[in-house]
Amino acid sequence: MFTVVLVVVAVVVVVVLVVVVVVVVVVVVVVVVVVVVVVAVVVVLVAVVVVVIAVVVVLVVVVVVVVVVVVVVVVVVAVVVIVVVVVVVVVVVVVVVVVVVVVVVVPVVVVVVVVVVVVVVVVVVVVVVVVVVVVVVIDIIVV
Repeated sequence: MFTVVLVVVAVVVVVVLVVVVVVVVVVVVVVVVVVVVVVAVVVVLVAVVVVVIAVVVVLVVVVVVVVVVVVVVVVVVAVVVIVVVVVVVVVVVVVVVVVVVVVVVVPVVVVVVVVVVVVVVVVVVVVVVVVVVVVVVIDIIVV
């Protein structure tokens, strides 16, 4: 009977040890699987964050490039517009000056020259006539 009890105790101890070992192995496997899944999720999340940061950096670079291009285009257009306006203003001023010179100054100069010439001719003729008359009168008186 003692042998039966020892066998039963031995079987119970072996069964308990097997159950404990199985439970420990299952717990270790579950913990390892959970840790692996958590690490994988963390790696995926880090990868997603890195991709989002890269996309944001690319978008910022694109926005900066677009802003720089727009500013350069606006500056170039502004410079071109300013140059065109200055050229147009200079051309208009030159045309106005030429028109004023041709329409106003040239006729005035011509009129002044003609008047001066007429006045000089009249004065010369009057002086010549007066001199001739004086000479003739003196000649008549003397003779």
